[in-house]
Parts: sequence; structure tokens; C-alpha cells
Amino acid sequence: MSDSPTENRADAGVDVTVEQRDATPSIVVRAAYFLLIGWWASGIWLSVAWFLNLTIIGMPLGIKMINRVPKIVSLKDQKITMTITRTEAGDVTVTESTSEQYSLVVRGVYFLLVGWWFSGVWMSIAWLASISIVGLPVAVWMYDRLPFVVSLYKY
Repeated sequence: MSDSPTENRADAGVDVTVEQRDATPSIVVRAAYFLLIGWWASGIWLSVAWFLNLTIIGMPLGIKMINRVPKIVSLKDQKITMTITRTEAGDVTVTESTSEQYSLVVRGVYFLLVGWWFSGVWMSIAWLASISIVGLPVAVWMYDRLPFVVSLYKY
């Protein structure tokens, strides 16, 4: 696969186009959002999510909330890969997908053994870092990796 966002290739008469779509707003909009909303909303969002993770009933919602942290903190969208395939017969198939994930069993075991408690530590450090100018780049990096820390989810 080349470094370009779009790739065309012909395999036995089949055309395939792969595009990566990212609807994330500009860095200026994301920075303004973070300064006005993201820094304090993320603290509330993370507290609720982590509390829900401590309950059996709330755990699915808590994990889903944590997987959305990059969006809450700085409006970062998940990259979506679109594959368009055209066969020799002229049939066209469009498939959208996100990053390939670990199996649900592996992710579940990891969450029960490590993710639930380590994510609390990780979130606390990230949020504390986000309230200082010096720690802000580290906080953004940590928030982007939080879904993986809690349940090996690739954002």
C-alpha cells in the first residue's frame, strides 16, 4: 500500500480504491474547543465513565464513553477507511471500516485484569496534565490512547 490516501490497483480486472476519511475539524477549531469546553467536559465525562465501569450494569456504557474520549476532549474523529471494489462484471461494493480490533475475548480479559484499574490511573494523570500548558501535549497523547488502555480498542 502506498503512502497516498487513495490507491487504485487492478487485480485480474478488478478495480479497488481505498480512501481514508477523517472529518476532524482544523487544529485551530480543536484548540478553541479544548480551551472553552474540552478540558472541563473531559473531567466530568471521564469521571462518569469510570464510575460506570465499576458497575456490572453500567460497564458497557462506561467503555463506550471511554472509547469516545478523543472526541470529547478535542473533537478528534475516528479514521474510517472506505474500500470501493468494482468487478469485471461491473458490480460495485463499498465497504467502510475502522481499525482492525483484537478479539472481544482478549479485550474482555484484558479489561478485567488490567484495563479497569489502569484506565483510572491513566485518566487521572492525563486530566491533571491537561490543566497546564507544559503538560497539554502529553495529555492529548494520553487521551488519544485511552481507548486502547482501557480495553485494547484501536481508535
